[in-house]
Amino acid sequence: MHLSRDRKTLTTLLLFAVAVVAGIVSLLGPREKPGTAPGTFDFWVLALSWSPTYCRQEGGDDRAQCGMDRHDGFVLHGLWPQYETGYPANCDFGPERIDRRFADEMADLMPSPGLVFHQWRKHGRCTGLAPQDYFRATRAAAERVTVPDSLRRAPGTKLSPAAIEAAFASANAGLAPAGMAVSCLDGLFREIRICLDTKMNFRACREVDADACPVGSLVLPPPG
Repeated sequence: MHLSRDRKTLTTLLLFAVAVVAGIVSLLGPREKPGTAPGTFDFWVLALSWSPTYCRQEGGDDRAQCGMDRHDGFVLHGLWPQYETGYPANCDFGPERIDRRFADEMADLMPSPGLVFHQWRKHGRCTGLAPQDYFRATRAAAERVTVPDSLRRAPGTKLSPAAIEAAFASANAGLAPAGMAVSCLDGLFREIRICLDTKMNFRACREVDADACPVGSLVLPPPG
């Protein structure tokens, strides 16, 4: 009788430990998952950054995006291949270095040449696409998403992550909160990540959505 109770206690403890580990893993968000052939992925993540946050927190030396003459709001961070669990990155496929013309062609969406080159090295080479096709897909994904006018007019205000997601959902038919996630750092709105299938249709993405900002209220720093 005592043995039976001990086994039940041990089973309960093991189940609790598994649940705790699973919870910790889910809190860590998507992680790099090497070893899959380039071009084999489940969906895209389009990341749109709030440039003033980047310039305040990281881009002090990035004059192309953060110079005194720049007053950008949203800029394209990148288009990332994603698995249902994890994502590929830094694949050994295609050229590591690409021509400057790609940065020039993407400058209206991605003002920093360094960002264009970095996105190709880390993400583009995992898509199985040639550089021109990857950046063509990147532009198509960016054109698929409408940035809400209300957020363009929101610099300096405070908004919740849910309010930012609701604004994007309202401006984009078929886009739901389960298909995007707001990213933040130190109480500032950093970017929104929107999930698209390989045909550029909005779709749900549980792991990306679960990695959303937990803060209740975020500041959108003004440009400049």
